[in-house]
Amino acid sequence: MSRGGAESAQTEGQGGVDGPGDPGRHRHAHGPHGLPVWQSSQPGSIYDYIRVASFSLGPDGRIDQWSERAAEMLGIPARYAVGKDPVEAFVPGELHETGRRKLSEILDGREWTGLVPYRREPEGDTDGLAEIYVMPSETETGERAAVCLVVDVRALRGIETDLAASQAVFGQSPMGFTLFGTDLKLLRVNERFAAVFGGPAGKYRGRTPHDFLPRPEAERMTAALARVLETGEPVTEMQLVGAVPGEEDRRRWSVSLYRLHGASGRPIGVAALAADVTGRRRAEREAANARRNLALLNEAGARIGNSLDLETTARTLLDVAVPQFCDLASVDLYQGLLSGDEAPPGMTDGSAELRRVAFASAVSDAPLATSTCCVPDDVPGPVAVGAVHRYPFNSPCAGALRTGQAQIIPGRENDDRQELGAVVHSTLAVPMVARDTVVGLVQFSRTKGSEPFGERDTALAVELAARAAVCIDNARLYRREHERALILQRSLLPPGDPEAAGLDIACRYLPGTTATEVGGDWFDVIELPGHRTALVVGDVMGRGLRAAVAMGELRTAVRTLALLDLEPAEVLSALDEIARGLGGTGDGRTARGPGGRPGAAARVPEQGRPARTADLSEVYLATCVYAVYDPVTRRCTFANAGHLPPVLVEEGEDALMLDVPPGMPLGVGGEPFEEIEVDLPDGALLALYTDGLVESRDHPLEEGLQAFRTALSDAGRPLEDVCDHVLSALDTSHGEDDIALLMARVHGLPKDAVGDWSLAPEARSVARARELARDQLTDWGLQELVDTTELLVSELVTNALRHGHGEIRLRLLLDRTLVCEVWDADLAQPRRRRARDTDEGGRGLQLVGLLSAGWGSRRTPRGKTVWFELALPDGESAAVDPTEALLSMF
Repeated sequence: MSRGGAESAQTEGQGGVDGPGDPGRHRHAHGPHGLPVWQSSQPGSIYDYIRVASFSLGPDGRIDQWSERAAEMLGIPARYAVGKDPVEAFVPGELHETGRRKLSEILDGREWTGLVPYRREPEGDTDGLAEIYVMPSETETGERAAVCLVVDVRALRGIETDLAASQAVFGQSPMGFTLFGTDLKLLRVNERFAAVFGGPAGKYRGRTPHDFLPRPEAERMTAALARVLETGEPVTEMQLVGAVPGEEDRRRWSVSLYRLHGASGRPIGVAALAADVTGRRRAEREAANARRNLALLNEAGARIGNSLDLETTARTLLDVAVPQFCDLASVDLYQGLLSGDEAPPGMTDGSAELRRVAFASAVSDAPLATSTCCVPDDVPGPVAVGAVHRYPFNSPCAGALRTGQAQIIPGRENDDRQELGAVVHSTLAVPMVARDTVVGLVQFSRTKGSEPFGERDTALAVELAARAAVCIDNARLYRREHERALILQRSLLPPGDPEAAGLDIACRYLPGTTATEVGGDWFDVIELPGHRTALVVGDVMGRGLRAAVAMGELRTAVRTLALLDLEPAEVLSALDEIARGLGGTGDGRTARGPGGRPGAAARVPEQGRPARTADLSEVYLATCVYAVYDPVTRRCTFANAGHLPPVLVEEGEDALMLDVPPGMPLGVGGEPFEEIEVDLPDGALLALYTDGLVESRDHPLEEGLQAFRTALSDAGRPLEDVCDHVLSALDTSHGEDDIALLMARVHGLPKDAVGDWSLAPEARSVARARELARDQLTDWGLQELVDTTELLVSELVTNALRHGHGEIRLRLLLDRTLVCEVWDADLAQPRRRRARDTDEGGRGLQLVGLLSAGWGSRRTPRGKTVWFELALPDGESAAVDPTEALLSMF
């Protein structure tokens, strides 16, 4: 048949039929009663593909009709064919006999089908092969004739090959292969598709996606088919999910759709290729989970442990886990560990008290009871952060704590607690194990809509908990050591508000290392006899705990030497000897430099001696400034051992650095220390400090000293405010060295608080001394102390007359206590002894010790001073009765 329809046996002119160029119409039209009607066939029919032509033979065996398709296909015009003997015209000569025999059989009324070679030109060679179907016919007169249908064998074999290839591809494809018609119904499916969904392949002919997919997926598939059929744009890798008959697990397919066209370009349907990607999807999901877990572990490694605070570490763990790993989580730590106990009771059986230190949730701001079986007995409801609780002994949480193994706790649909059954459906209780010790429990929970926990999740949770546990245990150990270091540091520093006669004191201490908050800088305020005060600021070379220990040893030595009431230069000299002894080499010898003189050269290791030996000597090198202030004379005596000079600020004047001889650092030895005396007017401000306050890498020492003096220029404000102003004005956050600041405002003792008399070295001076003391105490309103004071003054003056020589001096000082001093010119120090019952004397100093709050003696440039101190009456505690004290000695 030709494309123009010249040989069509169909009739045109029917109303409503498709035109040849209308690809959007249906292939078949139906009349009013549903019967097929005649219509024009569209181009691209099967006849165009197989190239069918026709001709007819007359009664004489010659060609009487030759179709145009025959002329086109065989390449022989009608003028060369009509009237010719087909055997003579088209069949090769060696086949003429066979051809005539077959022709005579056809004319005898027998059908015949066979292959016939032919020549495209009458005189040409054989260049074609045709399959001819000969059908006997009759003329009007009843004579025998024949109608012949000719098919080009090459075209036919091509179609057969294409069909075979299509069948092979369709039938042998490992993927599901389906063809949908223009009505979106299945025309054909391959065996792979039928094997997946069950039944023979023919069963699915005429079915729609709704017959083998869940409704939502079927609607997606139908919409995609319609879109592809309408637009011609293919759809690739569309994901569909459904169930396979006989399997519980849901399967996932990847479907690609494309439109099929006929020879004329007319859409004839949609082809669909479907591959089961369930395994690939599962592998991708596992790979994604592995990548997520690895990223989670990397994040945990980077974030957990950056803080040495227990609560911060626990919160960081939950920040990492929620919501990347779970929907809500909590951390419980043993209460005993938090309180510093080494071995909390009940830890091994999981029954010890725990404290909830952190909670995080992506679904609720309020805490939830993650598992009813793990709800503490002693808490009516969800555990709040900070609450102390216990888990029931038989609960999975207690079991996890007891065994050290993670427990997966499934949720319960019909739980008494509504929030549990409605929200949480899977919980992981993971013990936090550090160094084979369980320190707490972390619970990870997932809500409905999330996948329940599996083995991989458990392994990841255990790893997260283990990392956090080590960091929490480190934080616990650090907290314990930190508290111990603070106790040490605070025990080595004076109390926060030290008091001194004639001085207002303010002080600050900032450690250079915030990790330990201990260092080698120190300051001290020491009360001396006669209401005098020793002010000390020192700096041990080095940092950290070793420097703090060295500082404590030196501070104890300073206090001991100060109580001997030595002069400042003598104190530093003795302290220097002590420092050199502390900086020994460890073998009983003191490290010494070349020439036998101890010094800074001791810091260099000797040949063959380990460097650690020199380090011990270096630790105990220190600088120190020691000052003694007398509130009566308002005079301060300074001695310096390599320290920065004190700063003095008088009212209305600029800050001035005192010219105190610097001296050598303690521990160097070999050099004497000098001292100077400075008169301090009332209202003056004295500042002692360490180099960490004024020196850092950012600026030189001179610049820091200038900034310090500038900060002290406004010294009229309250002393505490002056300290704060100095620390805020200077760079105190560099963290390079410890900072100690000791400030004192001078106001001295008023003249009416001092009684000072000279007595002649004669017996009547004893009575005179009692009279002067009695009158002075009466003026001060201290009648309660008159009897005791008279008795003790008599004893001290009598001793001065009996054992001393020269003029006697009596002085009474009133401040926070009453101090009585008796001066004489003898250098021999009094010694307290216990008198026997038969002795007539020797009980005077014993009586002084019984009646006074304290007593002692000190050397002076021209003799000695013996003193005693009495507490002022407070109206609550009664003074010691002198009579009772006297009787107690016998």
